[in-house]
Amino acid sequence: MAKADRLAQLDEHRATMEREYRLLLISALERCATGKWGLFAHNKDRQLAILWAPVIEELTDLAGDVDEARKRLGLPPFDLHAEFMASRGPVDASAVGEPKQAKAWLGKLAAGIP
Repeated sequence: MAKADRLAQLDEHRATMEREYRLLLISALERCATGKWGLFAHNKDRQLAILWAPVIEELTDLAGDVDEARKRLGLPPFDLHAEFMASRGPVDASAVGEPKQAKAWLGKLAAGIP
């Protein structure tokens, strides 16, 4: 019974961390959508990288904690963070700008995907 209680508590904590991650990501996306470039690291501007580094670090740390809890619970990895990180980095000149990309992400999250 004690093990079941511990697992239930861990699952509740995991769900709380996932909500916290989602809120943090939405806040960052909203900031980017207003024209603050750098969240997606599409260009190699060091100042922008420094500006967004604390947010990226916090998201990454929180996602690591979520993944650890998911692993202990036998759940699949936390795909939202992996998908977000895969969307970062250099892109072709014809790619949409970061604010538009952020708005698309916000729409996707509002629709409950993922």
